[in-house]
Amino acid sequence: MTEADGMTEVSLLGYGDKLTAAPGERICFMVSTDHPTYSSDVVRLLHGASDSNGPALITEPVAAAPAGTHRGRIQSTRIGSFGHVPFKGRLRDLAVTAWIWPTLPDAGRTQGIIANFRERLGGFSLHLDAQGRVALRISDGLQADVTVRSERPLDARSWYFVLADFDAGTATATILYRGVGTWGERSKESVALRSAVKRCGAGPSDFLIGAAQWPGTIPDDDLWPLGLYNGKIDAPRVYRRSLGPELLNHAYVAAEPPEAPLLPGRFVVGAWDLAIGVQSATISDTGRSQLHGTLRNCPARAVTGHNWSGQGVSHRTHPSEYGAVHFHDDDLGDAGWKPDLHLTVPHDLPSGVYALRLRSGGMEDHIPFFVRPRRGASTAEMAVLFPTFTYMAYANERMLRWFYSPAAHHLERANAHDRYVLSHPGLGLSLYDTHSDGSGVCYSSRLRPILNMRPAYRWWLTQGPERLPADLYLSSWLRSKEFTHDTLTDEDLHQEGSALLEPYRAVLLPTHPEYWTEPMLDSLDAYLRQGGRVMYLGGNGLYWVTGVHADAPHIIEVRRTGGSRTWEAAAGETYLSTTGEPGGLWRHRGRPPNALVGVGFAAQDGSASRAAGYVRLPDSFSPRARFIFEGVAADEIIGDFGLMNGGAAGYEIDRFDLSNGSPPSTLVLATSAGRHGPGYFVTVEDILETGPGLNGPISPRVRADMIYLEGSNGSRVFSVGSINWCGSLSHHHGDNNVSRITENVLRAFLQP
Repeated sequence: MTEADGMTEVSLLGYGDKLTAAPGERICFMVSTDHPTYSSDVVRLLHGASDSNGPALITEPVAAAPAGTHRGRIQSTRIGSFGHVPFKGRLRDLAVTAWIWPTLPDAGRTQGIIANFRERLGGFSLHLDAQGRVALRISDGLQADVTVRSERPLDARSWYFVLADFDAGTATATILYRGVGTWGERSKESVALRSAVKRCGAGPSDFLIGAAQWPGTIPDDDLWPLGLYNGKIDAPRVYRRSLGPELLNHAYVAAEPPEAPLLPGRFVVGAWDLAIGVQSATISDTGRSQLHGTLRNCPARAVTGHNWSGQGVSHRTHPSEYGAVHFHDDDLGDAGWKPDLHLTVPHDLPSGVYALRLRSGGMEDHIPFFVRPRRGASTAEMAVLFPTFTYMAYANERMLRWFYSPAAHHLERANAHDRYVLSHPGLGLSLYDTHSDGSGVCYSSRLRPILNMRPAYRWWLTQGPERLPADLYLSSWLRSKEFTHDTLTDEDLHQEGSALLEPYRAVLLPTHPEYWTEPMLDSLDAYLRQGGRVMYLGGNGLYWVTGVHADAPHIIEVRRTGGSRTWEAAAGETYLSTTGEPGGLWRHRGRPPNALVGVGFAAQDGSASRAAGYVRLPDSFSPRARFIFEGVAADEIIGDFGLMNGGAAGYEIDRFDLSNGSPPSTLVLATSAGRHGPGYFVTVEDILETGPGLNGPISPRVRADMIYLEGSNGSRVFSVGSINWCGSLSHHHGDNNVSRITENVLRAFLQP
């Protein structure tokens, strides 16, 4: 990956099937390049890229396969979600019903609702046409092929009951739709058409929900359906007979499918209740045939259906009102690339952060991975918990396109990584983006190239490091001070719980540990209750309620509500589908970060202005805190320097706040209050009414606080309340007060 003369060229990239592995475990790497060959080797990541004032990426070669030259190939990503139901039967007559809530009915292309259509085999396709009209296509797979469509297009974000019917005996195709809960005659229509088609299809073909047809003439898992749909589908059904005039009229008037005894169950091919199994990728058929299926590419579940009353806001308490799935044409659960290279982690490879380095024709890419200790063991007295769920939440974010005004010239700041992401939707979206239909992205997958999770990445907003390259500042500093440490990840902690942390005297949280699951919070709480020591060296941490997909642990989920956010979850859709728990902020669940680490999110800077330093407060002179400031003068400004915006207190900052759960026994050692510019604003959840005085240096709430907290059981917490702190550690070759304070605390925390 290179960038020259403002032009972007990206022709070599990849990803691994794991982010973390222990010695002896294998990682598969998927690579795509338009070069005929490329070389690979394994490197240890020693230091992330800095802004223009600091060092570039520093790596160290590792003697491990897969090193060598390999044949290149281009791999494509399959985006967009749909439902797949295997079906081996044949249909002559048929009827199809569903409730739909289209979000882009006038997208200018076909969007499938229910279909089992394949070229040369024919079949049926109930879909929206390019103008947003309801349409039914029937083909015998030979010569006869006809489409009947409504006269009027559907409205976006309105519920409709739709029905398609085909009577082979009379060669009549009928469609009808009726608005659910809407006003006016425009919301209902019925159209019938006589055709030359005498049968529906020439052979069996699987059902599609949310797509219009299979490509090609034979089944092939590598082929992706055509005509992907944007919007919700609720309670789709397929019958093996025409309903006939009486039942068609009944369905039209009632805006609901006919039930037994009007239509016996033997005529039902499939009746899928999408409210069942919302934590999984399964489509459950409640009819006799038991034609269960699978949702592909992770469409949104636990979303309100056509009958949502508002009496409940959770699919756990009112499951029958959450029978819909929200499909998007840009969903991505797994890029689906084929493996190219494999690495078995050597048993003697130290725990740390590594990358598979790819090189070809002047291009270079690093696919990062984390080597943890052997499972059930530790190799050091301390561990660094890398926030991989935060990396996934921001994966390939596209906020610079729309979130900030064009006047801010953010597109001009974009580097090669950003420009490639903007022009390649196949890389998927972040949890900060919105889908093509405007709905928020609530799932993020690590099974894809994540170009802003690269050690040389510089964020477009600050033109400096963020997330992984910033976290590498900490591991680089630990190495320079000869602190042996183990490398752990969020995924490790989520899966293994407090047992993962028990062997360590100290656990360090790097720059931006924002996304936490309930098992992670429980584990950190248990660790502290057992006398553990935590150094929280970041900001905006322990913030968003996060879920992990039960069937696909490479996918995390967030439902945004109540915090600083780029989109808001729809009414009734704030509960996580993956776990069933309320989404939003942990603070609003009664588990604020302040209660565990003493500080919580206070303010953020959207202008990339210069960061600040800290001034000492009276608590810093307490005998309890004397060890922290050994070698630091009373009047020193702490961290008015650094590789991230020029200061240790910056970008997103946290404060001590008794009203938000900070323990009263906390020592508030230093603060950046009054030292931030007007680009810093109080976080949204702290604003009850808009008005003046919400930004720095006016608001006293805009500040980063450094705190020290002791527990009665020997536990200790040291927090700095700033994302930028670690960027100041290596200033002047590590001879500075940020480094000195961090080292003082760490050495004390490592004592028995």
